[in-house]
Formats: sequence, C-alpha cells, structure tokens
Amino acid sequence: MGKKLVTLMAIFIMTVGWAMFEPTIIQAATEENEIPVIVQSFAPKEIAPGDVWKVYLKASDPDGKMKYIFATVSQPGVGSYPVSIIRIKDENQKELSGYIYLNTGPARSAHFFDLTLTLTVNIKDDKGQFSKPAVFPLSFVAKPSPEAPPEGVFNEQDLGPIMVTLRTVGGGRRIR
Repeated sequence: MGKKLVTLMAIFIMTVGWAMFEPTIIQAATEENEIPVIVQSFAPKEIAPGDVWKVYLKASDPDGKMKYIFATVSQPGVGSYPVSIIRIKDENQKELSGYIYLNTGPARSAHFFDLTLTLTVNIKDDKGQFSKPAVFPLSFVAKPSPEAPPEGVFNEQDLGPIMVTLRTVGGGRRIR
C-alpha cells in the first residue's frame, strides 16, 4: 500500500506541475512569434474530370518569411495522399496572392464521376510555424456549376502544382 500511495502522489505532483508549466509555454510561443495567415481563399466546389482545379490563396506573414505551402489531399476509400510541398518564391514571402493547382487526369475520365476530395492547405514559415488550415471540398461532376474567384481579389499568379496523382477507388489504378 505504501508504494501505491507514493506512486499516486508522484503522478499527482507531476500532473499539477505540468498543468502549471504548460500555459507559460503556450503564452510565450504566441506572444513571441507571428504566424503566417491565409487571409482569403477560394476554390470551385465542382469540376469535370480532367479539368485543372485552381485553388486561390491570399496570405501574409508579418515577418515576411513564408517558405512553403503544404497541400494535403484526402479521398474517401483511398485516405490521404502524401503531402505536396510548394516552395514560396522570395518575392512572395511577405504577401502572396495567386493559385495552386491540381491536374485531375485525362479529360472526362469516367472513373472520376461522383468522386469527392478534400484539400487542406497550410502555410509554413521559416520558424516551422504553420498557418491555420484552409479546407476545400471538391466533387467531380459531368456538368459543374460555373464558379469563379471574386473579381479583383486574387492575382492570376501560378504559385505551383499540387503534386498528387489521383487514384480510383477499389481498383487502385492511377489515373494519368
């Protein structure tokens, strides 16, 4: 019984000590460092298979040191693809406005009709800090509803490709 009591007391002291220490770490990190922010974003929710999906981003970093755009594609039945990392050019590291894009395979591929994807985008700075994510759903349909980014908000600047080769569900076959 004595060992159990000593063990329980040690766990209690460590828990209380950690709880008192943790807010200090969080507070110091948020006060000390500014993180990149995705200010505005836009992407069509529907496209036809074979179309290029453009995802528009407007982002800024008070320190002017945004380094990478991280893009993660998730697909029901497949899971998450490997992260696609897009390097941000030096002239865009303080503020960027443009689009990243995903090539969706051969035009009108029947394998992609009724397929859905989710894209999650974060911006990483030189200190390893990430922006809050921007999340974009996508459905492949025969006749997509036309959607365009708001006029005058985003530059028509190519920021880079999302390097993912989509797969069909079930057969595991890659669509190129």
